[in-house]
Amino acid sequence: MVRALKGERTRPVPFWLMRQAGRYLPEYREIRAKSKGFLDFCFTPGLTVEATLQPLRRYHMDAAILFSDILVVPHALGQKVGFLEGEGPKLEALQSGADIARLSIEQFHERLEPSYETLRQLVFAIPETTALIGFAGAPWTVATYMIEGGSSREFLKAKSWAYKSPGDLQRLIDLLTEVTGEYLLMQIAAGAEVIQLFDSWAGVLPEEEFRRWSVNPMRKIVEKLRSRCPGVPIIGFPKGAGALYEMYVKETGVDAVSLDSSVPLSWAARTLQPHAALQGNLDNVLLLAGGEAMERETRRIIQMLGDGAFVFNLGHGILQNTPPEHVARLAEIIREAV
Repeated sequence: MVRALKGERTRPVPFWLMRQAGRYLPEYREIRAKSKGFLDFCFTPGLTVEATLQPLRRYHMDAAILFSDILVVPHALGQKVGFLEGEGPKLEALQSGADIARLSIEQFHERLEPSYETLRQLVFAIPETTALIGFAGAPWTVATYMIEGGSSREFLKAKSWAYKSPGDLQRLIDLLTEVTGEYLLMQIAAGAEVIQLFDSWAGVLPEEEFRRWSVNPMRKIVEKLRSRCPGVPIIGFPKGAGALYEMYVKETGVDAVSLDSSVPLSWAARTLQPHAALQGNLDNVLLLAGGEAMERETRRIIQMLGDGAFVFNLGHGILQNTPPEHVARLAEIIREAV
């Protein structure tokens, strides 16, 4: 898979799936019950290593990805972060620029040490031919959670900061850019061979805001990682960016870009693939539905993108109610493709 991310055409097409470890697997639900809270689970290497390995045993993906969450970064900065069952993440929202000053990097790596330990253990637990992926949330997306206090449909608070208090937002983005780069360097030192940055809410930004808050921080992180660890491919995922994917690929310098399910394949092959490896982009609802429609679309994606550097994935994470047998069938189809 690493070769594909560095620009080679490979056969069979390598694959892994976003949220390949998680609640759709009964064995995951069993070990998740052993921890009182989701953050506690994320910071218990004995459990996160097992969670990471579970989908590999079933489906033999070409990569394992660290089991964690993008919101461990604000937690490590001292912001109060919690996960409520059925409601998702809840954070003590930043109200103004004054709240940024209360964030602290003093215990940042200490709080994230369990994630580094998980990676160190995974190096010896996964097959040698399986790539190990580390990840983080991109600064803009993490900032939206920190400002909104959780997920949002309109992102009114975060976007209002961008328009009314751009200096405050810049301070927060700069802090997140710095610590995210350091976090990822530590993941690489612990054994990560590939890095993915999730910019899940990049698509809510207009063109110039997209450049300032999504592209520019990502470029700085790419430059930092590449200067220190030039052999580690970097995948960017600006979900929902539409035509701005082209700007993202050309201006960030990522090795690969993950496509959401709305991106037209012919356009991506023509416009993006000459500049970066592509990853994606089966609709996660189609995987949930399964059947002939899922099989047909899987083959079409491979046919459209497989002539260049390509890693098969979803357009977003596996949904909780996805039948495991649908994932098994997907893996069969990918392996059969030539």
